[in-house]
Amino acid sequence: MSNPTAPATEPAACIAHAPAGSFRGSSSTGVRSWRGIRYAVAPTADRRWCDPVAAPAATEEVDATAYGPVCPQLSNPGVPLGDDAVMDEDCLVLNVWSPDADETATPRPVMVWIHGGAYTFGSSSQPLFDATSLVGRGDVVVVTINYRLGAFGFLDLEGLLPEGGFDRNLALKDVLLALRWVQDNIAGFGGDPARVTVFGESAGGGLVTTLLATPSAAGLFQRAIAQSSPASSMYGVDRARDVAQRFVRELGIDPDGGDTTASALRAASADDVVRAGMAVYAAVPDEAPGTLAFAPVVDGDLLPEAPATVLRDGRGLAVPLMIGTNKDEASLFKFMKSPLIPITDDRIRQMFADMAADNPTIALPSEAQVRTAYEDVRQRTVGLGIARDIGFRMPTLWIAEGHSTVADVWLYRFDHAAPFLRLIGLGATHATELPYLWGNLSAGPKDPTFRLGGRRVAQEISERMQERWTAFAHGRNPDAEDAPHWTPYAVTTGRETLVIERHDTVVSDLDASLRAAWGDDVLDFH
Repeated sequence: MSNPTAPATEPAACIAHAPAGSFRGSSSTGVRSWRGIRYAVAPTADRRWCDPVAAPAATEEVDATAYGPVCPQLSNPGVPLGDDAVMDEDCLVLNVWSPDADETATPRPVMVWIHGGAYTFGSSSQPLFDATSLVGRGDVVVVTINYRLGAFGFLDLEGLLPEGGFDRNLALKDVLLALRWVQDNIAGFGGDPARVTVFGESAGGGLVTTLLATPSAAGLFQRAIAQSSPASSMYGVDRARDVAQRFVRELGIDPDGGDTTASALRAASADDVVRAGMAVYAAVPDEAPGTLAFAPVVDGDLLPEAPATVLRDGRGLAVPLMIGTNKDEASLFKFMKSPLIPITDDRIRQMFADMAADNPTIALPSEAQVRTAYEDVRQRTVGLGIARDIGFRMPTLWIAEGHSTVADVWLYRFDHAAPFLRLIGLGATHATELPYLWGNLSAGPKDPTFRLGGRRVAQEISERMQERWTAFAHGRNPDAEDAPHWTPYAVTTGRETLVIERHDTVVSDLDASLRAAWGDDVLDFH
């Protein structure tokens, strides 16, 4: 007979049984979590720069109480990885959060998070992405996934060395494999595989919009949320080949050496791959403003066409979409002295000249036409506005216009900034919506965000955002209690846009001046 006074053992609810195996997690504040679950075999040694392979089912119970490794990268103060982060190429892992519930509970909708970081930084285990608050408020299951970054995940060696045994679009394939893992296993964690919302920000948002233009992603998710997606910053195999050649030379390897080149690449240390990748990461946008070294490749196969064009034409996967940007996206890039976005007049002019050369059949808007959208903006901030809009807002509008013809679209702009961020000139800059969405408003005792107040208002905004995002995942209209009804975006009914601030508002055709200035054609590089 059991002893009723014996210490309680770990609750059975923390053991998840799925086709991939049995996973032992932990429980805290009404939320269960499983961390560091492997979804692919290690992409190392002979498997470096090769397609991901699904991990075999575990034969013994797996300890899933600690995060797995982070893809190797340089330290970036803007992307804190957490004190316990360990870097390793063997990084294809995911994490799951689920509300505490008995085994008879109705399966919950699933939200799969794809983190950002310029396709080069970040991880699924960043402290910011602890899903306890989002799960507790929204009654959803949240999955956060790792994918290969920088040169590990976005380098196209197949185009440079077609006989070298390399594959392309590895990071996109990592995400697709993780989504298949969710389809096969999430029921064991309390999730409903028929109600999956994929959501991401920045590079993660770019991967979301890419998935919408990837035919093989059909059926892997039923809804999508793209936050600050650089949707038009993707290029074809010719540019990708140039990047790969530059990378190989940066490593001191002859790119024309055939099998010798392939062997040398596989023998390079992870540190050398990161070093060479970062050199290319900085050099490419410096020489060709408005372009990135690392991004998904429009290869004519897995990704048949440029996502921004596909979605603008209304040819993407016809799933409901929430999409938006932040009011002051570009100020962060200026603050961080990042090369990724052109801000000065000379670099903006070079970007337009290069874009015109890449798009000979499109009449690009003149500089005078574009500047009509910034007549009420201080002269010294016009460049920030142009950078924000060509990098983020206009691709978002082009997508909203086209995708709304095949599925419901909800368009937003996040305008809120804490007093301290307004004081230092950042405002509602890139990624500042994330602490509000995740309910993790403070990054620790040294976080200055609320040094001048604003915490109570931030908490109210956070709760509304979580309500809206999770209502969407539940299949409902993304509304929040005591807040305006958010009307879907449609060209025939006013182009309503949610503006997220201290008090939310819904504004008709918020971006009319931008659309008039920039035009309807997708502007990008090929």
